[in-house]
Amino acid sequence: MNVLVDRNLEGYAIRFVMFADVGLEINSSDRLVWQVAQNHQMILLTANRSMKGLDSLLRNHSDSKHPGIIACPHDCVERLAERDYRERCSLRLFDIILNIDNFRGVGRLFIP
Repeated sequence: MNVLVDRNLEGYAIRFVMFADVGLEINSSDRLVWQVAQNHQMILLTANRSMKGLDSLLRNHSDSKHPGIIACPHDCVERLAERDYRERCSLRLFDIILNIDNFRGVGRLFIP
């Protein structure tokens, strides 16, 4: 399973696919990011998407075949320095990945 990591999480990812790896610009629209994630069968991990606008990634994009979007709180980048927080995020992310079929079509998931 591949995970597309939003630009604000790049420094904390190991063996994750970054925007540049799939030809996305850092200011790509939510709709384009979602289409690329779907086309490559990726989970999208983000802490920088909004619920605003008609094309809002977190508001409107899901389908029953795609595992969806994993959203981190806006303060997660700062909190990744905390060991306990990192562990909780990692455990939740791995639980989702290992049980991906249980999460298809749910739209968005949150960690932690």
